[in-house]
Amino acid sequence: MATSAPAAPNTADARLIQDVSREVGLRVVGQEYMIDRLLISLLTGGHVLLEGVPGLAKTLTVRTLAETIATSFSRIQFTPDLLPADVVGTQIFDQQSGEFRVKKGPIFANIILADEINRAPAKVQAALLEAMQEKQVTIGGTTYKLEEPFLVLATQNPIEQEGTYPLPEAQVDRFMMKLRVGYPTREEEREIMRRMASGHAIDIRNVATPEAILEARGRIADLYMDDRIVDYIVDIVHATREPAANGLADIAHLIEFGASPRATIALAQASRAHAFLRARSFVTPDDVKAIAPDVLRHRVLTTFEAEAEEVTSDAIVQRVLAKVESP
Repeated sequence: MATSAPAAPNTADARLIQDVSREVGLRVVGQEYMIDRLLISLLTGGHVLLEGVPGLAKTLTVRTLAETIATSFSRIQFTPDLLPADVVGTQIFDQQSGEFRVKKGPIFANIILADEINRAPAKVQAALLEAMQEKQVTIGGTTYKLEEPFLVLATQNPIEQEGTYPLPEAQVDRFMMKLRVGYPTREEEREIMRRMASGHAIDIRNVATPEAILEARGRIADLYMDDRIVDYIVDIVHATREPAANGLADIAHLIEFGASPRATIALAQASRAHAFLRARSFVTPDDVKAIAPDVLRHRVLTTFEAEAEEVTSDAIVQRVLAKVESP
């Protein structure tokens, strides 16, 4: 935590955000919430899981965001027959040299689109674990560092759909945020039809560089956060683990496991980025409240009783936010 309040985001930062948002908006109609959260991901280095039915522009938005940055991009289509080696790479025998050499997989890029990640079995999903957490990949006993910025933006269909596999808890916890993507409004859908039905490609320009993004990340990390905000974040996370001790005894039986310490870190980082996008040099309780559902919904695991009562993790997080006193 910084000890003094730095200056507000500078002109270059504001222009960077505006340029990226404008380019994404050329293709993606509406979905301001999803775009805002993806910008937070980009500016913090946190991975994002986007959940929604097919056809809601999840893949289009991620691909377009990647095109705004002058960096490498890789799309991995997850399928039931995908193998871990198809993601991280493998060793192949070179007959000319008589030696094994490494063939790197599509994970060796700056921005990874893991499309329909829950269409592949757990062993393939687990292939991403080391890359997402350690920013490195091990092939044949040799470890290879992944180049920064490294970001996994994954899409998944609701798990009730045919042919999907629930993500392991260890995998899910490595996503900074889980976003629920909904349908567009009637007017937005009308505009989508106008833009897309013609079949003409909409060109997107590179308006950002990896260096500019990494510099902005450094400034976000130094954004001022008061001790009272720090305590507020810790109180929220602890309330998901010990609800009865925080005046939430009536929902204690609905929570199987609360959020991990990784959630505390993610909530602080995302709150700083949320303030940064709004041109503020300090974090407010409203920043924490706005971003908390996206950071916590996949980390608060519900019990069978909750499923029977049709209580979702989103509802539990909202109860926690309503109960924990803000500074």
